[in-house]
Amino acid sequence: MTEPRFGADVTLDPEAWVHPTAQLYGRVTVAAGASVWPNVVVRAESDEVVIGRGTNIQDFVMIHIGAGVGTIIGEDCSITHHCTLHGCRIGARVLVGIGSTIMDGCEVGENSIIAGHAFLKEGTIIPPNSIVMGAPGKVVRERNNAVANAMNAWMYRENARAYARGEHRIWSKPEFSAAARAEQARLSALYAEVR
Repeated sequence: MTEPRFGADVTLDPEAWVHPTAQLYGRVTVAAGASVWPNVVVRAESDEVVIGRGTNIQDFVMIHIGAGVGTIIGEDCSITHHCTLHGCRIGARVLVGIGSTIMDGCEVGENSIIAGHAFLKEGTIIPPNSIVMGAPGKVVRERNNAVANAMNAWMYRENARAYARGEHRIWSKPEFSAAARAEQARLSALYAEVR
């Protein structure tokens, strides 16, 4: 018997984009402008998984719930390739680097960067505007990463729109570079007061 790639309890906003190879089961919500890329697996047999507005879940990410705790991801986040999120809370405008693992009960504050291959052990609390490295992950610097992280999320949002049209090279186009410069300026002005 072949399992459908979406469970009955999955809620997809019409403005979200999900690649055909992604598999989502249980109480999973994908907000407007979010994108879920190839070979992602999201399971929520109890509790829930929420993927926030404009957030991208990149290739081969695994998201699951923890023991009595869901996984909640804020808006404009980038969960990059081969990450594992397990029963944690990710604030808005966070970038989780390639191959990182964030375990049960962890909370990552907004505008933070989790470096590639970091491991956040159970119950780790990361304040907003942090840069985290290592295994176990520790704050190594404080910096407001709102503009850079929101910009990365914007790039993936635009890429998902292009993929939905069957266009796979939008980042190479001169008009995309011009739009990216305009978006960078907009985000810099938007987040200027929180630096």
